[in-house]
Amino acid sequence: MTLETKKSVFVELGKFLSQFSEAGSEQKSDVLFNDIFFDDFEKLIHLSQSHNGWYTPEQVYFAVQSWAEALTEENISKWLSNYSFDNSESDKTVALILAGNIPLVGFHDFLSVLITGNKALIKTSSNDQHLLPFLAKYIIAVDPEFESKITFVEGKLENFDAVIATGSNNTARYFEYYFKDKPSIIRKNRNSAAIITGKETNEELEALGEDIFRYFGLGCRNVSKLFVPKDYSFDNFFQAIFKYQDVIHYEKYANNYDYNKAVFLMSNFKLIDNGFLTLKEDSSYASPISSVFYEFYENLDELKKRLTDDSEQIQCIVSSNLTTDSIAFGETQKPQLWDYADNVDTITFLLTTK
Repeated sequence: MTLETKKSVFVELGKFLSQFSEAGSEQKSDVLFNDIFFDDFEKLIHLSQSHNGWYTPEQVYFAVQSWAEALTEENISKWLSNYSFDNSESDKTVALILAGNIPLVGFHDFLSVLITGNKALIKTSSNDQHLLPFLAKYIIAVDPEFESKITFVEGKLENFDAVIATGSNNTARYFEYYFKDKPSIIRKNRNSAAIITGKETNEELEALGEDIFRYFGLGCRNVSKLFVPKDYSFDNFFQAIFKYQDVIHYEKYANNYDYNKAVFLMSNFKLIDNGFLTLKEDSSYASPISSVFYEFYENLDELKKRLTDDSEQIQCIVSSNLTTDSIAFGETQKPQLWDYADNVDTITFLLTTK
């Protein structure tokens, strides 16, 4: 397959995904294979919560729409324009060990392997075993040549040339040892932070709520840490995020809220609480579900230096353009194709690995 052919297949997938929305899914006449896939994918979206309690229809629809917006001809061409491709097909088999914290979290690795002409040997997370295999079937229907390029495995990974693995800091140590003889990208825990100055508008703080609560805070791009100026009052912040109060009606989130709040209180930690989110002063970046850590700062330049020093713990930083590559409020869960996890260029890795 030529690069243009592969690009066109993923553009077709983007068109397919664009039909599905929480506001109401609607078939489009120009989308391929709707007669085979449309109804079944709609059912799968609504069944996902039975497979993983965090995968509510709202969250799955959001993930699907995000990928629909990313997989346009314009976006894919812009993404790949920075690389040099040849027309020869690679015969590398790349093992993908995927996370399952949010819906389709491993899709970018899957896309990157296939768009570079490699074969994907995929081990899905037990938390997300259905969505990606379904989309793989759609891709194969659009171009059957992909069938020989995609393999899902349940047991031991064997006969591969390189690996991309995502997990916790603990599993990363295992991955680094187990795959020490293979070219690899090993991803560890990362979290995202926001810098508050006190001058934010209500709209910006409301958008920050999206960065905190989307996917119930389970993603590495979710804001789990706030840096606020000394003597900052959280009144405006709590007022702005009140629109997200319904999150407490989801049983798994509510259980985490009750449990983590109880643990904090039994440990005599001082908390700020609004009934569906707790704020705790803490130097760590990784807060538990339903809680966000915060720290006060006095000097913005010193804070920027600290964030630079801590860069390997941070996925992204939200602010009003206070740091290089900072992300606007409300945009963390809308990464572009060229926004790489852990700032590791997957395409370059795949094109240069022998």
